[in-house]
Amino acid sequence: MKSYDERLCALGEGPLWHPERKELFWFDILGKRLLSRDGDQALEWQFDEHVSAAGWVDRDSLIMASETALWHFDIDSGTREQLCPLEADNSVTRSNDGRADPWGGFWIGTMGKQAEPQAGAIYRYYNRTLRKLVPDVSISNAICFAPDRTSAYYTDTVTQQIMRQPLSRDDGWPDGAPEVFADLKEARLNPDGAVTDAAGNLWCAMWGAACVVCFSPDGTELRRIDVPARQPTCPAFGGPELRDLLVTSATHGLRDSEIEKRPLNGATFVFEGLAEGLPEPRVIL
Repeated sequence: MKSYDERLCALGEGPLWHPERKELFWFDILGKRLLSRDGDQALEWQFDEHVSAAGWVDRDSLIMASETALWHFDIDSGTREQLCPLEADNSVTRSNDGRADPWGGFWIGTMGKQAEPQAGAIYRYYNRTLRKLVPDVSISNAICFAPDRTSAYYTDTVTQQIMRQPLSRDDGWPDGAPEVFADLKEARLNPDGAVTDAAGNLWCAMWGAACVVCFSPDGTELRRIDVPARQPTCPAFGGPELRDLLVTSATHGLRDSEIEKRPLNGATFVFEGLAEGLPEPRVIL
């Protein structure tokens, strides 16, 4: 393990490895900024509202979620064009976790800015339409997809359960009722962001537990990776061969003593050669 970027985020989230640019993009939600690196050059874009998750549209642009909308964001110019509102009439909520699906759609979760119970939801943006899939969510997280296109995963972190949602192979819409994939209540783990690898294993950051846990496709825990930050938030596969696991983290809510104990709280880390990842799907607008 080594640090990938030592800019400390209040709430680092949404790491996205752009497969054409070979660059990592990630967010500091509470800092209202998007970050990236181009070699040794640190890049940063500042916004006037919370931003949290992205997918890649083409080499030069992203779909980006904010607290009020989904946007088409131009990387080079830093300009954005609104695609559709996202709970824009609800000042209580903001966007949180999100990821592109294998059909070219984009799933995005919302939550209360103060984690208000059941204030958020999980949506899918597909064919220029935003549709609510999961209502009454407190903290939306762990959105990712089985590589065989059979299912999506998500969590409401406060439930301490990762859910598996069967999907239609034809168009990626939910097909049947969700089921519990991993119940973490007994382990007292709080699932945050997640990503799947080429073998169908799910890697989930555990908020407050300083680790990422890898689960097999049947929900069995395979291994734990220690992270030098108390609050890891989300993993993503990247690097030259998509074998490196990149992990964001957060300082939000930590005591000064905890920050002193782990001075890289809020940094972004890379674990090289950990597993075989998959390129993130392109979002089709």
